[in-house]
Amino acid sequence: MPLATHVRILAWFNIVLGGIGVLAAVFTFAGASFLHILLANVVDEAAAVPVELIQLASTIVITLILVMSLPCLVLGFGLYYVRPWARILGLVLAAVNLLHFPLGTGVSLYGFWVLLKPETEAMFKQAAVVQA
Repeated sequence: MPLATHVRILAWFNIVLGGIGVLAAVFTFAGASFLHILLANVVDEAAAVPVELIQLASTIVITLILVMSLPCLVLGFGLYYVRPWARILGLVLAAVNLLHFPLGTGVSLYGFWVLLKPETEAMFKQAAVVQA
């Protein structure tokens, strides 16, 4: 299989991984909103969890999910269109995504395998010359 095909596959993997993260952020937001509505109707004030605490925690979690997911989407489109900056970003995100077991780890290992090949480096250098 040609290396350009592997780069496209890696691009789609990153787009899917980023999309899963964005969906997780949306579902987290929906769950936090539902919990906020549920807690607003609690009769016993002593048993109630402060709504501000839930809002703060959900905001932090959603922000972290988006901070980790949106770069994967950007990387996916950069790899798909063979942008010169995408190879370096791909290596950096592959190192970061190693901690996202199991999907992120698999995509990261495949990313290292694809992006560290000399042929891939030449392909991205040639794309930089063509775009300039």
